[in-house]
Amino acid sequence: MLRVEDVEVGEPGKGELRIRVDAIGLNRAEALYRAGAYFYQPSFPSAGLGYEAAGTVEAVGQGVDDFAPGDPVSTIPAFLMNEYGSYAQQAIMPAAAVVRRPDGIDAVTGASVWLAYTTAYGMLVEIGQIRPGDTVLITAASSSVGVAAIQVANHLGAIPIATTRGSEKKERLIQAGAAHVIVTEEQDIVEEVRALTGGSGATLAVDAVAGEGVHKVFTAVAPGGTLVLYGWLDPVPIPLPLAADLRDRGIHWYSFFELTMEQPEKLRRAKHFINAGLRTGSLSPLIGQTFDLEDVVEAHRYLESNAQVGKIVLTVQH
Repeated sequence: MLRVEDVEVGEPGKGELRIRVDAIGLNRAEALYRAGAYFYQPSFPSAGLGYEAAGTVEAVGQGVDDFAPGDPVSTIPAFLMNEYGSYAQQAIMPAAAVVRRPDGIDAVTGASVWLAYTTAYGMLVEIGQIRPGDTVLITAASSSVGVAAIQVANHLGAIPIATTRGSEKKERLIQAGAAHVIVTEEQDIVEEVRALTGGSGATLAVDAVAGEGVHKVFTAVAPGGTLVLYGWLDPVPIPLPLAADLRDRGIHWYSFFELTMEQPEKLRRAKHFINAGLRTGSLSPLIGQTFDLEDVVEAHRYLESNAQVGKIVLTVQH
C-alpha cells in the first residue's frame, strides 16, 4: 500500500547527491515493483520507489566534482530501486545517475525524459539502426515510451506507425507525431502495415505488449527487420514457437538497463542525442496528467488504468 511518510533523509555519502525534488516521473516499472511483479523483488528496508525525478542539487558527497548545490538536474534510471528511490521531497541519488537539465527545461519536463527516451533511443538507434525513410511500428504507443519512440522516429526521418487498442486515443497519437495509427480492435496489424509499406512490412517493431498478439507484430516486420520486445503488458505467455516460418527476422529482448547501467558509451551517446533533441524541441515529453505527491495513490491508480496518453508526473510542494 502506498502512503506518504516523514523520514530522515540524511547526508549524501561518497559518490552521492542530495536533490531537492520538484517533480517525479511515474513509470509502469514502479507499479510492477510495488506489486512484486517486477523482474527484481523489493529488498527491505533499503528499497525505495521511483526512477525519475527533477529538481536542484542541495548537497554533494565525497568525490562528487561535477555537481554543486543549486544545479538544476534530472535523474536517469541507472540504479536499482532496492537501493534508491525518487518518490520524495528530498532524495539521495548516485551522482552517476544524475544529469544537468538543459536551459529552459522545467522540472516537470525534466522528470519525464530519461526512462522513456533512453529506452526509445536504445531500441531505434542502437538496436534498430533506423535510417531516414525506414518504417517503425510502435505498439502501446500512448505510453510515455511509445510517444518517445514516435518522436525519436520523426527526429531520425523515419515513419512511425502507432498502434492503440481503441479509437479514443487515435487523434492524440496523430497530434503526438504518428504518421499512421492502427486501432487494433478494428484493424488487422499485419494487413495495415503491409498496406502502408507497399507490402514490405516494418523495418523495426518495438512492442511493449507481448502475449498472444506478438505473433502478428512479428509477422508485420519486413524480411531482414527486427522485433524488439521491451515490456509484457499482456500477462498471457507468448505461444512458442514464435512464427517459426519467419526466420529472416531478428528478435531482441530489451531492458533500458542495457543502456543506462551496462553500456557507458551507448549512454554517453544517448545523453547527447536526447539533450540535442530537447534543446531543438524535436524531443518534447507529452505530459498526460500531473498529480500532487500527496495524491500518489490516485496517480498510481490512473497509471494502472491505461487511460493516459504520455507521462504521468507528481509535483512536489515544499
